[in-house]
Amino acid sequence: MSRESRMRATINQKLTEMGERERLKEILRARLTECGWKDQMKAHCKEVIKEKGLEHVTVDDLVVEITPKGRALVPDSVKKDLLHRIRGFLAQHAT
Repeated sequence: MSRESRMRATINQKLTEMGERERLKEILRARLTECGWKDQMKAHCKEVIKEKGLEHVTVDDLVVEITPKGRALVPDSVKKDLLHRIRGFLAQHAT
């Protein structure tokens, strides 16, 4: 396991143990809804299903199809805010 992988695992564990991971997920959900991301993704899903036909699309296919666009549509301000919150949490709880 690389140093980066170990560091990510440690950070994730600390966030999970202290309940911060769930709190950050709730903040992220709210921010994505506020900025219209959720509605854009819903519309994109409907578009993909309409193109391919409901009978020819599985949930896994849909996830593979929409993930790149979903990541690209997350506003930079949301990404920066989340990163700022994670850094703040880590600074407060550094051991």
